[in-house]
Amino acid sequence: MAERLKIPSLLGELLAEFAGTMILILFGVGVVAQVAGAGIGDHDSIAWAWGLGVTLGVYVAARISGAHLNPAVTIALAAFKGFEWRKVAPYSIAQILGAFVAALLVRWNYTEVLHAADPGLTIKTQGVFSTLPGNGTLPVGEWGAFRDQIIGTAILLFLILAVTDAANTAPAANLAPFIVGLIVVAIGMAWGTNAGYAINPARDFGPRLASFLTGYGGAWRDQTGYLYFWIPIVAPIIGGLIGAGLYKVLVGRFLPVAGPQEPGRVPDERVEATRG
Repeated sequence: MAERLKIPSLLGELLAEFAGTMILILFGVGVVAQVAGAGIGDHDSIAWAWGLGVTLGVYVAARISGAHLNPAVTIALAAFKGFEWRKVAPYSIAQILGAFVAALLVRWNYTEVLHAADPGLTIKTQGVFSTLPGNGTLPVGEWGAFRDQIIGTAILLFLILAVTDAANTAPAANLAPFIVGLIVVAIGMAWGTNAGYAINPARDFGPRLASFLTGYGGAWRDQTGYLYFWIPIVAPIIGGLIGAGLYKVLVGRFLPVAGPQEPGRVPDERVEATRG
């Protein structure tokens, strides 16, 4: 059997974050392109595809990098779970690049459909790639979207820490990625109205940049002309820190001390068993 290629640890982690985030966006942005461009599917199919994209992306990267796939997750884990701060910027860049490349693939594959549905590449299909307040049609302003992204990402990080904490009732049989995917499905179904539940700076910025470079001249702005792009970057980071902090204060500090666990990784029973 051929020996696996040995590469520096950080580079391997960055490649895993790139690949995992790319898988996430291929399914997430892909399903929105299908619904918005071809009218195939609905809100529920969008929520489920995003959740499945998260699940599959986490399965791709978890053993190598911890499968953050989201700068808000990376920053929150550095602040509250001992993840190394020196890796935060490289992880975030790898995640953004993975999202960017995936969005380019979706844009290329759906070229004919998107141009038929929206020849001018306007706000009508901009939401395929990036989020908008009120999903571009409902009466939600920029600050309402900012509030929404803080709340949604706080929920995400609170629950991610709950289901990946080895001292808590973490999912057994390597099911943590599936449960994390269900968390995203639930957030999409309950918190998708005000701002399209980006809850991930890489998920929004990478595809937004890809759409801008491929013809969406208004990609950085919302339907009112406001320079909106910063909100799905800043608000999820704030929300992630709040959610992780609340988990630590309300739950984490009361749990029994768990066995050794590498910071920033999804618990894996096969790994833990070898450490016994």
